[in-house]
Amino acid sequence: MSKELFLEIGTEEIPAGFLPKAMADMEALIRKEFETARVDFGAIRTFATPRRLALAVSDVAEQQPTLRVKAMGPAKQHAFDAAGNPTKAAEGFARGQGVAVSDLKLVATDKGEYVCAEKEESGRPTAELLRDILPRLVAGISFKKSMRWKDLEVRFARPVHWIVALFGGEVVPLGFGELTSGNASRGHRFMAPQSFTVSGCDDWLKKCRDHFVMADQVERKTTIRRQVEETALAAGGRVSMDEALLEEVTYLVEDPTPLCGTFEERFLALPRELLVTTMRKNQRYFTVEGNDGRLLNKFITVANTRPVDPAVVIKGNGRVIRARFSDAMFFWEEDRKTKLETRLDALKNVIYQAKLGTSFEKVERFTVLAKGLAARFEPAAVDLTVRAARLAKCDLETKMVYEFPELQGIMGREYARLEGEPPRVVTAIFEHYLPVEAGGALPQDNVGAFVSVADKIDTVCGCFGVGLIPTGSADPYALRRSAIGILNILLERGYRQSIPELVERSLELLAAKLTRPRDQVQGEVVEFIRLRLVNMLTQRGFPTDVVEAVLAARFDDPLDAVARVEALATLKAKAGFEPLAVAFKRVGNIIKGGVDTPLRTELFEADCERALADAVAQARAAVATAVAAGDYAAALQTIAALRVPVDAFFEGVMVMAEKPEVRTNRLALLTEVGRLFDGIADFAKIAA
Repeated sequence: MSKELFLEIGTEEIPAGFLPKAMADMEALIRKEFETARVDFGAIRTFATPRRLALAVSDVAEQQPTLRVKAMGPAKQHAFDAAGNPTKAAEGFARGQGVAVSDLKLVATDKGEYVCAEKEESGRPTAELLRDILPRLVAGISFKKSMRWKDLEVRFARPVHWIVALFGGEVVPLGFGELTSGNASRGHRFMAPQSFTVSGCDDWLKKCRDHFVMADQVERKTTIRRQVEETALAAGGRVSMDEALLEEVTYLVEDPTPLCGTFEERFLALPRELLVTTMRKNQRYFTVEGNDGRLLNKFITVANTRPVDPAVVIKGNGRVIRARFSDAMFFWEEDRKTKLETRLDALKNVIYQAKLGTSFEKVERFTVLAKGLAARFEPAAVDLTVRAARLAKCDLETKMVYEFPELQGIMGREYARLEGEPPRVVTAIFEHYLPVEAGGALPQDNVGAFVSVADKIDTVCGCFGVGLIPTGSADPYALRRSAIGILNILLERGYRQSIPELVERSLELLAAKLTRPRDQVQGEVVEFIRLRLVNMLTQRGFPTDVVEAVLAARFDDPLDAVARVEALATLKAKAGFEPLAVAFKRVGNIIKGGVDTPLRTELFEADCERALADAVAQARAAVATAVAAGDYAAALQTIAALRVPVDAFFEGVMVMAEKPEVRTNRLALLTEVGRLFDGIADFAKIAA
């Protein structure tokens, strides 16, 4: 027989960003608990609203299965004497296992015969197990920030006010702080605050809905999307749907009600990004645009109640957004009285980081780096790149960005455009911040890409140089994101750039700021970026061993590394790769680092040696040509063709011959085979 487990944790309003992870934690925790306890279970569902986290598990077995346990004891010669009588060792083992000596059995193992005790352990009822499991589950949910309340020892994202814990409709005793579990849930805080009893998940979902709570977040999200789209259409426009905002709003409300408001048309003279950012980020409003794509002076907010008079709520929201837009209009007009470039000198008074100096110093450093990248990849754009780099951070000293920090780069672009800066400079001021998130948009122009890479590598090298290194749980300067951004830009733009060279140049410019040995910092930064590339490529689906093999052989130019990974992954996917990998791994295992002794053909004693030497000589030139052209697929195919003579060599001779000179010569031959892979891949890391 099986039953449903249902758990609800009722709280004060939990921040929207905490809830998706909390649901994932709940699912992972209950899965692990049941698997560890050997309790069979079915589908797991999780739910979240601002005031509740819930979990439902179907088809949970009522009891653990009976377990047959086998325990190994002492060896036969220690358990029985010469006459076959049990020794004290056997008696003690039997007593410890709770069985009679006569029930002991002998079991044959690789090390001989040993005494074994077999017994059955009856499974415990699941309801009994849940008394221990559920408290661990509730305490195990992790949050970015948690809190304590009253004088209680427990912690949670927000104070907990009720707990429902049911197994097959029966209450599972659970204590948390001053609370004990029951079968009573609660409705919407304002619309229906009274409690109601539930018997299980489906009953809970229905009664929540009756009490103005749409508890299923998937249903809630779908409903909000439809409501907002219909509201925009009724207002004569269409919603510009922001999926991230939709996700956030889904976890901000329990009973969504869309309301459409307006603001004065004069504010549409402000940059679109400013208006959109203010409405979405600051107020959680959905923006409305006309059929031509232009922003309308309308917004849609999603209320968590059903207002008696919607006009009052709309008026209040409109008053808030008008106040913010009025401030923005004032800053917009004031900022335009001063040219952007004149703000560069003010950055001398802005501390970028206490150990790394001012923002002006940072601009000076990454301008040099960006100029170097431009000189290499687009010499005609050097002047534009220098201009963009020097203006890139100037908007940090504007009133608008001081008030709305999330508009950095956006306002710099807008002010630069109004001041008549070249279009590529205008674009670069914004694009140098890209990407702003994992998988985000990348610079679409070289000038922006040069400044972006330069700015990011200065950040990474600077932080490592003064000991501000990310840990497993903390990366306050977003160095991982910067490193990934650098790699994505280099790959997307097709720049053949040496990472060690870029890091070395950056550290030269940072020399006066470093508090750690430069060589050590360079090695750490290069390895840090290499590991980011490993993660990126494995996430793209390339086999982990292939990625590790390629990047272990050489990590310099990311574009070149990706080409080698693609070529080796293609080769590995072909039939017959496994014996090929085994053969070349054997070569690597034998030669280790290889020998530097020249090959002497007069020491060959077998035809297989001569055949392999001839094949290597022919392959060497072809591989060198293919590698020089970046055609790693051709290089690997050429090397793969050596498998036959390599196998014949191993079958025909003993590498470790008795004669020292013959042995060394054979190692020299295998060294030449192994060195064909130099700079391509380390076959020792391939899982064959």
